[in-house]
Amino acid sequence: MITFVSGKLVAALPTQAVIDVSGVGYEVLIPLSSYDRLPAIGQAVQVLTHLHVREDAHILYGFMSIAERDLFRLLVNNVSGIGPKLALAVLSGMSVSSFKGAVVNGDVASLSKISGLGKKTAERIVLELKDKVGVAAAWEAASASHAPSAEDEQANEAVLALIALGYKQVDAHKTVRDLQEKQPEIKSAEELVKLALKRIAAGR
Repeated sequence: MITFVSGKLVAALPTQAVIDVSGVGYEVLIPLSSYDRLPAIGQAVQVLTHLHVREDAHILYGFMSIAERDLFRLLVNNVSGIGPKLALAVLSGMSVSSFKGAVVNGDVASLSKISGLGKKTAERIVLELKDKVGVAAAWEAASASHAPSAEDEQANEAVLALIALGYKQVDAHKTVRDLQEKQPEIKSAEELVKLALKRIAAGR
């Protein structure tokens, strides 16, 4: 099992990164949440990994935090019908803390807004993960002590709203994050959505 790769970041896209490890380039598929945390091209980076073995390929999935990788593995190993690609979509569409809160609260509506996730799959996620021994209790405790920040909640709500309006997940995520960085005075998800719509429409 390859548990991490450490080297120089050679290339980065919202869906994948290439890391030079002693002259060998490793292509690693990543969620948007990890893409946001990558350093500049040419800088040193360490990415936690999960190796998925298929008959026709060995694919590395990468994460910038243990929580992301743990959630990825939980989805792939415990929810029927969810493979690595859909698990990445979940991580790209919602923060780990918000996802845990949605499962604990049975919030199927929020989960089903994630790109690629329908209502039936969202219901299955809630059912199968809440029934896991100790998961719900542990997440309830975690939600109380590590609740998502107001900024994270606003970003998630705005991104899901934009996706529901038909915009691509990558574009929605990037625009909302950029707005939060450049205009920290924005205090509501509604305002984020309005400004994001203007920016996307203007092609900026």
